[in-house]
Amino acid sequence: MKSFFKILAIAFIGIFVISCEKDEDQVVITETVKSKITPDKTAIVLDKVNPDNVALNITWNKSTFNIPVVYTQQLQFAIKGKNFKDASTMEVTTSPLTFTNKQLNNIALGLGAATNVAAEIEVRLRTLVGAAPFYSDVNTLTVTPYLLGPIYNYNDFYLIGDATAAGWDNTDTNTKFLPLQKTAAAGIYSYTGYFAQGGFKMIKTPGSWNTQYGMGSTAGTLSTGGSSGNISVSAAGYYKLTVDTNTLTYTFTSIGSPTVTYNTISMIGTASGDWSTDLDLQKSAFDAHIWVKKNVTLNSGEFKFRANHDWGTNWGKAQEFFGVAELGGGNIPVSETFKYDVYFNDITAEYSAIPIF
Repeated sequence: MKSFFKILAIAFIGIFVISCEKDEDQVVITETVKSKITPDKTAIVLDKVNPDNVALNITWNKSTFNIPVVYTQQLQFAIKGKNFKDASTMEVTTSPLTFTNKQLNNIALGLGAATNVAAEIEVRLRTLVGAAPFYSDVNTLTVTPYLLGPIYNYNDFYLIGDATAAGWDNTDTNTKFLPLQKTAAAGIYSYTGYFAQGGFKMIKTPGSWNTQYGMGSTAGTLSTGGSSGNISVSAAGYYKLTVDTNTLTYTFTSIGSPTVTYNTISMIGTASGDWSTDLDLQKSAFDAHIWVKKNVTLNSGEFKFRANHDWGTNWGKAQEFFGVAELGGGNIPVSETFKYDVYFNDITAEYSAIPIF
């Protein structure tokens, strides 16, 4: 029995010694050369007009270790001061890394950066050996992202005054503003529709008087000053207004009352839903020939306008944002899914789809 315990004790000591020798043989992994990243610029204003152009190149050098290891490398972006909490992380294998305006814009917005405001964004390289992280030094970029949405290089102007649907209520909560119709010529606008007896001006931004157009020193001329006069409407009726902001002139001509009316005007197509479903516009309470759909999400696709949910009378044109639609014309394109204010004039078949930025 004593021999048995002696043998057991010797075996235990042997196992303990072997175990200790294995622990002592374990190698501690150390980083002998720290990884490094080098951006080719640190201040970047992202270009919405050229989303696929290169905005940033980042060159990086790998970490090296005291023994051969298998590792994963990740580039991390984060808002400065957050200690890389909620970082945008991507695996990387080759250097340099190239980011387009669109790619870097998506990263910045995903981190919570505000549009059109410079944001400080930190970037670093993380090397993972198993679960153990090793980090490069942090670089700080100043990035100004842009608002996602279609490229819309047009100025809009809206009617205001007691002769118009909006009245004199110049607040951004007033939903009755109607825009002038843009034309192919920059600075040339028109509007055809009903005017009440009274007066009106034109403003660029509902809720602001900063950019306005009123009557100048004589009828037919415009002034941008705050003391400009109201353009007078002596009798209620239908008129055609033309405006030239280049020469600061306008014409205002009486026209006959429209004779054709419609019960409904709708959009139909992949941009507004599908080609089997009508999305109705609202008839203006001020002018029964102006149709409006505010704050509507249009998908990337196409649509047309049609009357009374029937293809017998439909309008379209292969021109985005605004135009004069043609009976039975082409589909109106929408390049990017976004929110729009949509207007249709059944007197002239003029339409506008104005992005809401």
